[in-house]
Parts: sequence; C-alpha cells; structure tokens
Amino acid sequence: MKSAAILLVAAAFTLSARGALGAEVHSAHQRPEPPAQTDEHAGHAMHEQATSDQPTQSERNHIPPDPPQHPMPDMSNEEMIELMQMDDTASVGMLLFDQLEWRQIENRDALVWDAEAWYGNDHGKLWLKSEGERVAGESEGRAELYLDRVLARWWSLQVGVRQDFGEGPARSWAGIGVQGLAPHWFEVEATAFVGGQGRVAALFSGEYEILLTQRLILQPKIELDLYSKEDRENGRGSGLADTELALRLRYEFRRELAPYVGVVWTRLYGGTADFARAAGRDTDDLQFVAGLRFWF
Repeated sequence: MKSAAILLVAAAFTLSARGALGAEVHSAHQRPEPPAQTDEHAGHAMHEQATSDQPTQSERNHIPPDPPQHPMPDMSNEEMIELMQMDDTASVGMLLFDQLEWRQIENRDALVWDAEAWYGNDHGKLWLKSEGERVAGESEGRAELYLDRVLARWWSLQVGVRQDFGEGPARSWAGIGVQGLAPHWFEVEATAFVGGQGRVAALFSGEYEILLTQRLILQPKIELDLYSKEDRENGRGSGLADTELALRLRYEFRRELAPYVGVVWTRLYGGTADFARAAGRDTDDLQFVAGLRFWF
C-alpha cells in the first residue's frame, strides 16, 4: 500500500510540473516582449518635434511672406503684367546733366555743359545729346539726335543726326555708332559721322567711375575728335583734331545731385593747332573746373 501511494504522489507531481512548463511556453509565444520604454519615448519626441507648429531658429531669422489666401484665377499675359507691375516694355525717360561746370578758357569765364536725355523702353529709345561751351556771350558745340536700339546685353546701336553750331558755318552730319559698357565697367561711346562735301568725322569717349566711398566718386574721362578733311572756316584740320583728358571728383548727396571739382587738360593737333596759333589761341590748356551733376 505504501508503495502504491508513493507512486501516485510521484505521478501527480510529474503532471503538475509538465503543465506549468507548457503554460510558460504558451505565454512566451502569445506575448512578445515590448520595446524598451526609453526608445518608445524617443520616437514620440521626434514625432512631436517634426509636427510642432513652433518656428525653428532659421524660420525666426527669415520670416517668409504669408501664403496666398486664395488660388489665382487664369489671366492673360497683359493682366499678369499689370498685376505684378513688371512690364519691361513700358516707356520711361530721363534727363542727365553729366557736366554743368565753370571753367576759365584763355583767361575768360566759361560755362560748359554735357547733357543727354532719352525716352523709351529697355529695347529702344529716342536719345538726345548736347555738348558745348559758352564764352563771352558766344556759344559753340553740337547737338545730336539718335534712335537707340539694344544690340547685346551691355551695348546699343545708335543711328541719327548731328548739328554743329558756333562762330563758323553750321555743319550737319549723319551719324552711326555704339555705346555701352566695356569689360571692367568702362563706359564707351564711339560714333562715325558723314557730312556734306565728302566730310567724315569720328568721336570717341571713354570714362570710368572709381568709388572711393559710397558717395565720393572719382571719374577719369577721355575724348578724341577726328576729321577727314580740313575745315578752315571752323578752324579744324584733318586727322586728329583734339583730345581732352579730365579728372573729376564728385560727392553724391543723393544719386540725383552731386557737386564736383576737377581738372581738364585739352590739346590741339595738326592743322587744328595751326589754325589756333594763327588766331592767337593756345594749343594746350590746363583748366580747373567746378560744377554740378544732376538728373531727374
């Protein structure tokens, strides 16, 4: 009897151990181990940061404009230009007195001017130029009228007429030339002229602006005049007639208004110098100038 009882107890213990082990194995298969608590919190933090409505530091430094409040309707090119005010074919104008200055020419006070005005758009303009001097009540100079057409990004072609005036007979010319910006921002103008009686002339000018400060500007400039035939009545010889070298220093109170001072050296050559000497005039002259540059 004792042996039977011992066998029954051993069998019951074995069955109980097997049931507990099976329950643990079943539980392990049904419930996977959850991820670490720290990783789950980190994921939530990253998601909240990505979806946060608070601006970043970069956004606070660079505030973008408000987005459109409603979709834009379909519109024509003309309507879009009017809405955005970006019409590059609109006509505008300008009047510039690059030089309006006092000089002493052969010990006489002189008013000298170099002015231009234009009206048109980015592709074509009507251009008026005038340059000359007034001494002792007498004026001498030239006026030019051109049609200006853009050739390239920095260059334009000019075709028109020129009228000389002064003590001698007035001369009329047809002119064609180019003007624009050469490399390194040199402003260049070169024009050829054809006049009556087979006369041919050429004009070249170049200038450069050196910004000493944002308001103080030094401007060197050179001009050359050439003629193919002698014009005794106007005191011009053939070949290189004259050169002018100038250095002006201006101060821009505003871009539109700038007084300046400077020096100008002029020299006559060849037959032009001979005519000047015969009239008792100097063939070269150094002049101090003071003037005003303005535009509107």
